[in-house]
Amino acid sequence: MAALNDYSRFDRLVHRIAFASPGVQLAASEIEDTLFKKDVDGIRSGAPIFITSLPRAGTTILLTALNSTPELATHLYRDMPFVLAPMLWARISGGFRKQATLHERAHGDGIEIGFDSPEAFEEIIWRAFWPEKYHEDGIALWQAGDATTEARDFLIRHFRKIVALRCASGSGRYLSKNNGNIARLDVIPRLFPDARILVPVREPLAHAASLHRQHLNFLKIHGEDPFTLRYMRDIGHYEFGALHRPIRFDGFDALLEGGLTPADLDYWLAYWIAAFEHVAQRRDKVTLLHYEGICSQGPSAGSDLCALLDLDMASAETVGGHFKTVPPVSAELAAHRSALRDRAEALHADLIRT
Repeated sequence: MAALNDYSRFDRLVHRIAFASPGVQLAASEIEDTLFKKDVDGIRSGAPIFITSLPRAGTTILLTALNSTPELATHLYRDMPFVLAPMLWARISGGFRKQATLHERAHGDGIEIGFDSPEAFEEIIWRAFWPEKYHEDGIALWQAGDATTEARDFLIRHFRKIVALRCASGSGRYLSKNNGNIARLDVIPRLFPDARILVPVREPLAHAASLHRQHLNFLKIHGEDPFTLRYMRDIGHYEFGALHRPIRFDGFDALLEGGLTPADLDYWLAYWIAAFEHVAQRRDKVTLLHYEGICSQGPSAGSDLCALLDLDMASAETVGGHFKTVPPVSAELAAHRSALRDRAEALHADLIRT
């Protein structure tokens, strides 16, 4: 929400027009397809990379690090609000392009963002093509059979458009960071057989505490700022606060014994268990990344990531420069004991061994 600090009344009006209905974005995309057909057809787009996990697992740091390579292309805050027509919007908005002033993002976690920072806007596409997955009490899982040719063709064109905007050479790979894609580990390989899916795995107690803290943070923000609430709803960020809709992982409801709610730390430990049991059953489809392990490597992590993803090793130092050792949890948090914590830590130990 970088840009929300700089949104004028006019910006907010344009946002409301862009998100008046899914049809507005799709119509803009169709116009873009006609106007920029030759440009898009000439783009050489390689195997896409999808970063996904539960929020607060280090996906933003990983996105920012990989986005520093010239071979990869991703969404920027500047693509808002016409996310499904990024080339058309870049042309229209070029005359009143704003400077990329940095602000700490609303999470209050020290990460500074601006109009040229990478961000997760892809959820808008998934919601446009699969609206039936979104319910008031949660978001359903995608199955392999949910893949459609129409959606695949749209996504491929969209990936090429982002590459066209970001890669001067006309050749590159789409880089996605979308926490919602953890619900799509069965359908993404069906849609894109050559894709790499990266799933950072964070120590569960620290991860659950961060999820809990952000949920409370965004409850306050959403209660105080109606436009932020609308903005996050429009872009499909249902992770926290008044908008929280859990992904309906198998077994999640059974873990909520005793009436756990999002106000409870153990609710988020239960969510962690359900999510990563889902991931563990799909190890053959994803690459698991030990979050604390990568961060402890510091700059040397860049070489490993570039090798893993077949990226130019000349980018290794820049990529690795984004990682720093994660501080330990507080003594108060470390003292938290529950059966859910024990179960989560056993699962975590199994995941990071692979």
